[in-house]
Amino acid sequence: MAASQELIPKNSPSRQQFDLYESKKTHRATREKLFTAKQQRMMMNQTNLTEDDLFSCYSPSVVGYRYFAVLWGCAVTIIGTLGNLMTILAFAIDPHLRTRFNVLIVNLALADLLYCTILQPISVDSYLHLRWRTGQLWCRIFGLLLFLSNSVSIITLCLIAGGRYLLVAKRAVFDRVFSDRGLILLIISAWAIGLASFGPLWPVYVFVPQVCTCSFHRTRGRPYSTILLFFIFFVGLGCVGAFYLLIYRRVQIASKALLRYRFSRRSSRKKPASSAQGTDDSGVESGMGNTCSCEMSSQADITQRKDESTCDKSFAKAPNSSAANKTTPDIVPTSPSSTPAPTGAASSSHTATTGDDGEFKRVTRMCFTVFLCFVFCFVPFLLLNIVDKHGRAPQVLHMFTANLTWLNSCINPVLYAVMNRQFRQAYHVLLTRAAAPLTCLWTWWRTTVS
Repeated sequence: MAASQELIPKNSPSRQQFDLYESKKTHRATREKLFTAKQQRMMMNQTNLTEDDLFSCYSPSVVGYRYFAVLWGCAVTIIGTLGNLMTILAFAIDPHLRTRFNVLIVNLALADLLYCTILQPISVDSYLHLRWRTGQLWCRIFGLLLFLSNSVSIITLCLIAGGRYLLVAKRAVFDRVFSDRGLILLIISAWAIGLASFGPLWPVYVFVPQVCTCSFHRTRGRPYSTILLFFIFFVGLGCVGAFYLLIYRRVQIASKALLRYRFSRRSSRKKPASSAQGTDDSGVESGMGNTCSCEMSSQADITQRKDESTCDKSFAKAPNSSAANKTTPDIVPTSPSSTPAPTGAASSSHTATTGDDGEFKRVTRMCFTVFLCFVFCFVPFLLLNIVDKHGRAPQVLHMFTANLTWLNSCINPVLYAVMNRQFRQAYHVLLTRAAAPLTCLWTWWRTTVS
């Protein structure tokens, strides 16, 4: 090209046309380079903007609300971590708390501790900055651990309710299922089921701007996610409620049987022995009366070691079969002709049975309260997601219902302290030991100053 350019005279028209062509060609190449660079910059900016949009939950409507959510999350983190840690330590240091029932309580505390110590601080950070700052990988890990913790909590609540029902309905089955080996298998199964259920959703865990946290995608995980949530939350919680309803019916029937027995004992003292043996006006020996009375006898036997157990005396080590066979129920006589016990012995036996029955009811009431709190925390969030399929509800409402679920992880230790005397005493001992160095330091300082 250079040789041909030298052959053309400088002032000839051909030379001018050639120079014009070369300048246009150079200008076109420069323009293409600038356009390519600009296009690359625009694509990079668009990529960064897309990533920010994917991990951002910013909205003018939630700028003020986020500070409430941050304070709420900090309180849940502190109370939940300390409370659940104290529950586990109380179980470890107090021999009276080491019962089969409390093993399930500790498993529930472990699931809540996982959330409060690891997941809740990250949620607080995302609300404070209104964006997810830890990347896609940790977002998926967060979503998996979140649903693992929730599923283990629900399964443990089912085990607690089912165990208490078997305790009053089928004691032999309870002793087999909730043996030491059985408890270990049940706890391992609870975590394995949770991991196996929500593990397949790993590719669809994404950041959800509506609640400023990571969860599975509402549409990409269907229909598996819909079926799974239905079984875990609705069927699981429904089973817990059904078990407590059955327990309530059993206790009511047994209480009526006990009242009938008391009435029959009073009547038998006023009548001659021959009359008492010849008739049975109380109806305890017939049909339903036998079932109810035997149930009350079982409850009395289950809960007779009141001073040796914790939250539930009946979940202590089960007596062996020979001891159970030797137990003579004080509530229902073995036959109509059996000799009544002396008045003093009957009175003391009645007092002990009444106290143990009251303890069983108090523990069952505490467990039922834990279940109600779980329902109260999660049902608003679940109902809102079912009703608002298209995301038309205000973002603040979605955030508030999501923040309400945080409460479930920290409220259980408070319920144990309020509703159970032995847990309350164990917490007091732990706090006293923790405060002992500060107390000694304060005493030393006052002595030095004086």
